[in-house]
Amino acid sequence: MTTTANALLANPPGSSEVEVPITVAYGDGIGPEIMEATLRVLQAAGARIAPSTISIGESVYLRGVTSGIEPSAWDSLRDTRVFLKAPITTPSGGGYKSLNVTIRKSLGLYANVRPCVAYSPYVKTRHPHMDIVIIRENEEDLYAGIEHQQTDQVMQCLKLITRPGCEKIVRYAFEYAVRAGRRKVTCFTKDNIMKMTDGLFHRVFDEIAAEYPGIENEHMIVDIGAARFVDTPERFDVIVMPNLYGDILSDVAAQMSGSVGLAGSANIGEHGAMFEAIHGSATDLPRNVANPSGLLNAAVLMLEHIGQGDRAALIRSAWLKTLEDGIHTEDIRSEATRQTVGTREFGQAVVERIGEQTDYLGKSSQPVPARTAKLNMQLKPKIVKRKELIGTDVFVHLDGIAPDDLAARLRRAETNNLKLQMITNRGVKVWPNGLPETFCTDHWRCRFISDRPTTGGDVVTLLFAMGNIGIDFIKLENLYLFDGVPGFALGQGQ
Repeated sequence: MTTTANALLANPPGSSEVEVPITVAYGDGIGPEIMEATLRVLQAAGARIAPSTISIGESVYLRGVTSGIEPSAWDSLRDTRVFLKAPITTPSGGGYKSLNVTIRKSLGLYANVRPCVAYSPYVKTRHPHMDIVIIRENEEDLYAGIEHQQTDQVMQCLKLITRPGCEKIVRYAFEYAVRAGRRKVTCFTKDNIMKMTDGLFHRVFDEIAAEYPGIENEHMIVDIGAARFVDTPERFDVIVMPNLYGDILSDVAAQMSGSVGLAGSANIGEHGAMFEAIHGSATDLPRNVANPSGLLNAAVLMLEHIGQGDRAALIRSAWLKTLEDGIHTEDIRSEATRQTVGTREFGQAVVERIGEQTDYLGKSSQPVPARTAKLNMQLKPKIVKRKELIGTDVFVHLDGIAPDDLAARLRRAETNNLKLQMITNRGVKVWPNGLPETFCTDHWRCRFISDRPTTGGDVVTLLFAMGNIGIDFIKLENLYLFDGVPGFALGQGQ
């Protein structure tokens, strides 16, 4: 960080109120220059902050820290609990973890909040009335990062969805809607296929929606919901989704509104928050070309979060006035552009408009995150159900064998309690009564079911028997009833 930037951070003008400690990271690529521009605007607006700076990203990765963040940097994050982060670069090749995912999960930042609004006619868009907020679950789903190679041909990624995780993100969405004066919350899932994981998310949404009769609610299957969203985003208001769908569609929404370069995001948890632009470090972009708006809008979200809504409104209005006056960076240049400027010049134009009003004052009140502690985030009491083991799915690695022949071998391993009921390949039943047209790989799920009380010892006995006849078992998933209800899915074709 430069000496000038240190001075800007250390001496924000305009207020004798207590400064709020925050952690700042300049990142990689375009990160330092958009952070410089953002901090200048914060200074000019009199933001009452006391930043400390940490190093993260490529330089840390290349020092051999696979997470991209030094252990000492966690001390600053845990002390301030507010993180303004520029984009970073993850080196190419394997062995490097996603720093964003690491920070979100380590600090419990479960809610990713992305306002996406159109600024037509000053920023070109096909959807001039778009004004939505996407709230994405941030810690679970396929982003748990639990992956394995199980055979020569098959990789696995585990999708983990928990009831507390669903409750927190769905309740946050409704609390956000209430606080922000929003009218509707829409839930996207794929529970017609993933009936247990996405099904849980949908059920929790319905349960919590019933507690907010003043907020309209609806659920859509994510594919048709996404189709309607990209066609007519005006019909949506707040959308809440599991992690993967939210990651994809929030970027789509940002581009639909005009440019991913405009969008900031907040990552909110019970014990901290991280604010960042949604785009990457753009290491191939020439200097002083990048649009600092995404990080600046993230800083606006941060100011609202720390209780400085007055400063946030000043910056938001000045930024909108800059767009309205036609002062644009290259990525949003259009017929409305009067002057195309670089990163520093755009930041300075916003500084010069601090205190000015805009014709878009309605947009300047775009809702932003509030502290979780002020929201009604009470989880429901845990319900303990009666759990009964009734069988196991054993996954085996075997190539060049027909399903009927595999079944014949497996039946030699049956025990008094556990009998072979079904074999599937990639989730499709191939025994008994499979179809010859079904393509099979070297990865088989073999379901053994008991008609009497079963124990873990019975499962171990089965595995020993399979090993003794040369079956390479690579994984197992026990099958349970919870209060008499199956806690497992049937295979396709059953």
